[in-house]
Amino acid sequence: MNDSHQLLTTILFLSVVGLTVGITFWASRQNSGSDDFYAGGRSFSALQNGLAIGGDYMSAASFLGISGAIALSGYDGFLYSIGFLVAWLVALLLVAEMLRNSGRYTMADQLAFRMRQTPVRMAAATSTVVVSIFYLLAQMVGAGTLVALLLGVDSHAIKNLTILGVGLLMIFYVTVGGMKGTTWVQIVKAVLLMAGSALIVVLVLAHFNFNISDLLGTAASNTGKGQAFLEPGLKYGLTTTSKLDFVSLAIALVLGTAALPHILIRFYTVPTSRDARKSVLWAIGLIGVFYLFTLVLGFGAAAMLKGDEAADVATSKGNLASPLLAQEVGGGAGSTGGAVLLAVIAAVAFATILAVVAGLTLTSSASVAHDIYNNVVKKGEATEQQEIRVTRIAAFTIGLIAILLAIPAQNLNIAFLVALAFAVAASANLPAIVYNMFWRRFNTRGAVWSIYGGLASSLLLVLFSPVMSGKGVVDGVNQSLLPASIDISWFPLENPGIVSIPLGFLFGFLGTISARETTAEEEYTELEVRALTGAGAEQAVIH
Repeated sequence: MNDSHQLLTTILFLSVVGLTVGITFWASRQNSGSDDFYAGGRSFSALQNGLAIGGDYMSAASFLGISGAIALSGYDGFLYSIGFLVAWLVALLLVAEMLRNSGRYTMADQLAFRMRQTPVRMAAATSTVVVSIFYLLAQMVGAGTLVALLLGVDSHAIKNLTILGVGLLMIFYVTVGGMKGTTWVQIVKAVLLMAGSALIVVLVLAHFNFNISDLLGTAASNTGKGQAFLEPGLKYGLTTTSKLDFVSLAIALVLGTAALPHILIRFYTVPTSRDARKSVLWAIGLIGVFYLFTLVLGFGAAAMLKGDEAADVATSKGNLASPLLAQEVGGGAGSTGGAVLLAVIAAVAFATILAVVAGLTLTSSASVAHDIYNNVVKKGEATEQQEIRVTRIAAFTIGLIAILLAIPAQNLNIAFLVALAFAVAASANLPAIVYNMFWRRFNTRGAVWSIYGGLASSLLLVLFSPVMSGKGVVDGVNQSLLPASIDISWFPLENPGIVSIPLGFLFGFLGTISARETTAEEEYTELEVRALTGAGAEQAVIH
């Protein structure tokens, strides 16, 4: 990339960062208390919240990881898109409206309504932080990959500095802007991402005269995999283990969305449960169109990228497919048009990363402050100022942890990293949420056992899976997180969902039937009325 192209890229990047920083400063002047800081004053419309949900959900994993998975694995890569989209039906039908009616700021509010505060809030906050950190890893890995591409280097030092920079920015967004700032950053990012993706999709289709069949045929031919590239089984159909891995992935994707803490907290930013439901419908439409875009982006990359560019896509585990495709449709490497489109798409992807990490960090730090500090340590007596101060301290700490963990995770596909976060969320959070809303007898022990049991089982299975060790070295790159000399991978699947999600439900069932808690049963009727009708939803949910 020549100096003029480098200058253009730098200007676009700084413009995106400057825009988000400006929004954050503006929002900071609108915050007047914890309701503003955590829930944006519940002042966002259904459309605005739908855009923000889309901005939260369409992460670097979607834009970079899924298109890369399609470019490398064809049909099997597109299964990520299908799973991420179908998952919203679960969120819409099971969670959105009822959670908005029965909670206040965090997932734990809904659970603690009829259960003992301390154990339930501790468990829910622990799960929230762990899931958020998993998700943060993917975004930071994507940021390092992007900046290294734009600078034309493959330096770990540059990637590490980028991860550090993103970490500091996300801490800034949360500590200064709160939920209002984060939401507006996500809305702007959603618009930019849809516009940028649409531009590349149109250019790709125009290259093939808007003939989808030609696009798919060229992709199959260019990859050297022929018809197999367009059929199921290239990645997940070779062995019984890979087939089970696919089932596990599908279960995690479909059930995980309804349990992601940074998605759940978005249902509290609208004034009514009706708006929560409508915002999910807006989000489904937006996200559905975007995932159709990923189909064109992925197959377009497979069809149009050759030689060194195709090798770069493979080396990056697919993460560079969309940026390199943007460069190609703009005129190719070295052309001004290619440099412009590469810079635009990379800037949009960077905005995507910034918006998502802000939402994740706010969610996890708010849970620490609201659930643990205020309701457990201070027994609900903390002032708003104290709680917000602890949120800011927690944001700094969580950001630091995410930075340190993201550095060794740079060799993994970011869509895959997010799929792990979905599995952990579905294992730890979903059983407790579903049981609490639909099972009268569900009690404190059941909630604690389901959260900790699902969390521990999913983390242990990941620890002993090929993700952590045992894949060996391919083309000089270690395919697992631990050093190649270590192999503790006795669990054969890369995604633990098929085992850990049923275990989460089982632990919740066993915990519930092994203890009797009359208070939880007596207050179930009130929770049910509030969840279904919204009556009393605006009152505080702490006793």
